Amino acid sequence: MGRVSRRAFAVAALSAFTAAPGASAAPAPAARPPRRALTEMRGMWLATVVNRDWPTRQGLSASEQRAELIRHLDTAVRYRLNTVILQVRPAADALWPSAYEPWSQYLSGSQGRAPGWDPLGTAVRQAHARGLELHAWFNPYRAAVHDDPARLLPSHPARRHPEWVVRYGGKLYYNPGLPEVRAFVQDAMMDAVAKYPVDGVHFDDYFYPYPVAGQTFDDDAAYRAHGGGFSTRAAWRRDNIDRLVRETASRVKKIRPTARFGISPFGVWRNAATDVRGSDTRAGVQTYDDLYADTRKWVREGWIDYIVPQLYWNIGLAAADYAKLLPWWAEVAKGSRTKLYVGEALYKAGDPAQPAAWQDAAELSRHLALAEGHPQVRGHVFFAAKDLAEDRIGAMARVAADHYGRPAGPPR
Repeated sequence: MGRVSRRAFAVAALSAFTAAPGASAAPAPAARPPRRALTEMRGMWLATVVNRDWPTRQGLSASEQRAELIRHLDTAVRYRLNTVILQVRPAADALWPSAYEPWSQYLSGSQGRAPGWDPLGTAVRQAHARGLELHAWFNPYRAAVHDDPARLLPSHPARRHPEWVVRYGGKLYYNPGLPEVRAFVQDAMMDAVAKYPVDGVHFDDYFYPYPVAGQTFDDDAAYRAHGGGFSTRAAWRRDNIDRLVRETASRVKKIRPTARFGISPFGVWRNAATDVRGSDTRAGVQTYDDLYADTRKWVREGWIDYIVPQLYWNIGLAAADYAKLLPWWAEVAKGSRTKLYVGEALYKAGDPAQPAAWQDAAELSRHLALAEGHPQVRGHVFFAAKDLAEDRIGAMARVAADHYGRPAGPPR
């Protein structure tokens, strides 16, 4: 089937799906386990950093921002999703009136300037009115997407505490090795959790920053002060991130017991060539070694409620094959209290810069079909909202037609 005809098929299938909510182009529901037909994660990320998904640009009026947000929520409903993961702290800032950090510039165009409405409060209310869960997505340690502290407000915590900040790779980061930083970023995030009835607290894949060739993350002073008792700096860094995860999980449960805490890490923990427990991959980044995030341990120890590894590769890719990573993660989650969802690269579908597999509207649908053979996989989250709305080649329409013929609630 050619590219144009595939798109026509997918669009037609989705039209039938949305026009007749009880109908499905997928196999009859009885062909799937009843659990999967009734409860599974069907989520989308809604990114705000550098206005990736929303708002479309800085400085829109309050009514324009609100209308764009609601369109994204309505799109999620149209595809029978049940969860929206909204980025509310993209870079040491806030999409709510925070007691700790300034209003995000991605709203008004000027850091610290109130947008004239309450985006997070509105998102929670409007999501719930549509039967959607709203998970608040925080980036713990990114302080700015540039490396000039003078561009931050004088009252910004990074300006008031320059000793907290590390310049690296053209950005500013809070230093994860400082206990006072770890406490502060949790306080800043918990401010939102205390104020709003969010259904989840969500971290992405940024802990220590991704490696930049030829640069060193300068945490020498913090290591001298706090690294005693650790055999290596890497072990100390991993412990810093472990502490953040455990402490955040505890605080979420104390402040809002019904909320779930989840993390969406880069999809490769370690390659098998590095560690026999690792995946059959040859990835250039390994979260354990490069981001100092022991994602496998968090699942095995049950520290978090859910994990969404970003398996942003196609089936058959030599360096990181989706069909090999999926069962690896299913085995990691087996027997753990931590639920496994899979992060899906909707943004690659139809992108001409991507390999041939991503020009096929059925690629993502095949991912979900593979997952049905692994009971540990309890759903999928799609990156991201802008791509869902555009659906360049009908890949999301194909997913909906093949797999989302009936509504489903998120697993709890």
